[in-house]
Amino acid sequence: MATSQARWFALAALCFCTLAVGLDGTVLSVALPTLARDLGASTGDLQWFTNSYLLVLAAALLPAGMLGDRYGRKRFLLGALALFGAASAWCAYATTSGQLITARAVLGLSSAVIMALIGAVLTVVFDEKDRPRALTIWITANALGIPLGPLLGGWLLDHFWWGSVFLINLPIVVFGLLAIVAWVPESHGDRRRRLDLPGVLLSAAGLVGLTYGIIEAGERSVTDPGALVPIAGGLLALLLLVRWQRRAAAPLIDLDLFRSRGFTGGVVLATVASFSFFGLLFALPQLFQAVGGEDSFGSGLRLLPVIGGLLVGARLADKLVARCGARLVIGAGLALIAGALLAGSRTGVDTGYGYVAAWITVAGIGLGFTLPPAMNAALGALTPERSGVGNGLIQAMRQVGSAIGVAVLGTVLNAGYRDRVGAAGLPAAARDNAASGVAVAQRSGDPGLLDTVRHAFTHGMDAALVTTGAVAAAGVLLVLILPRHTRRPAGDPEQPVLAESGV
Repeated sequence: MATSQARWFALAALCFCTLAVGLDGTVLSVALPTLARDLGASTGDLQWFTNSYLLVLAAALLPAGMLGDRYGRKRFLLGALALFGAASAWCAYATTSGQLITARAVLGLSSAVIMALIGAVLTVVFDEKDRPRALTIWITANALGIPLGPLLGGWLLDHFWWGSVFLINLPIVVFGLLAIVAWVPESHGDRRRRLDLPGVLLSAAGLVGLTYGIIEAGERSVTDPGALVPIAGGLLALLLLVRWQRRAAAPLIDLDLFRSRGFTGGVVLATVASFSFFGLLFALPQLFQAVGGEDSFGSGLRLLPVIGGLLVGARLADKLVARCGARLVIGAGLALIAGALLAGSRTGVDTGYGYVAAWITVAGIGLGFTLPPAMNAALGALTPERSGVGNGLIQAMRQVGSAIGVAVLGTVLNAGYRDRVGAAGLPAAARDNAASGVAVAQRSGDPGLLDTVRHAFTHGMDAALVTTGAVAAAGVLLVLILPRHTRRPAGDPEQPVLAESGV
């Protein structure tokens, strides 16, 4: 088999791994009502089905990248995929909420290794010429899990028991294992580097505290002590981590990476795009279900224009970067996202789906312009020896950015919704969120009450979209003020990359 063919087959294997992780993240939301009924899960249990996954994922991203660098990325990917498959089966056959929460935590651990190391493997397998196209395909596979999760999950729940939504991972895992064995080359970083245990503990404590606090801020409020205390503790741990990394003999994080303009700019702009992307995905399913009356399957179908736009945007960006440079393309992408979200803020109860499909398509094109070039700038600045922990750092920042996006926009949306339903004098049971408000209104049989709930939701959503658009516009300003030229670390990594990968 030709070398170039082997690279693309390896990419296909990595994309299947990414798709499995993406499906797992979205399919759970479809199954939550069924899990509440069949497992007798409380509201707190339902939250921990998601939070246990997210917190372990945040804690393990940086150590996973470091261990892959030291002991072999292919070896760790295979182990993580096998663990992911076993945890998926455990989720499917869990009989109590506690078992499912534990299984979800194991899924978070395996997902962290997969997320941290896939980007590292791409860095060593693809050179600077082919990496942008490979990143586009990988990011698209990641995004495909968002609409496919509700589509597959909704269909499976209609025809089978709830455990089937977790078993869909198993065929993907089996194919991924076989493909990685056949086509992905083994690669290492610095095998002599010692384990930075204080760095691992501080990074885990910081990312878990920050992520948990952000989740609680979205559920309660930003000023609630249950959110402020873990956020403050997480930030303190991260500050201590930076201080320790400056003095450690073998630091977990190479702080010199941030001296590379390509790495720093790419990470920051990819984080801004992730904030906008996941904030958008937080609001849209609620719009389709609470206002449009769609089920999970219908909501998944209506999310497809985002993915279509992302595919078109990424394809165009691949060509435009060669002509105009990544800086201009990323700035244009963020401007498209900002414009689309501000246009989306005019969405109301009576707005047709055609208008919604148009602005979310433009937002998808903007994401395609932004994410692949920004990620390529960050990954291109990594040397083979540190690509595992470097990619773990990139994914950790994107994870925190996504969590902040959901929490901040959830707070803005819920505040706008509660203000309107409170002014209308609706029952307390209708004030938690739009889904509960719609349920109360439908039980009452009062069409005026249902109309009030829907108008209240679109009011809150429009405010959230304005906030998201403002963040994307701030990203455009960042592009303008960032230095024009990126600096690669000493030495040209492209030749060591190819030699290291065995290609």
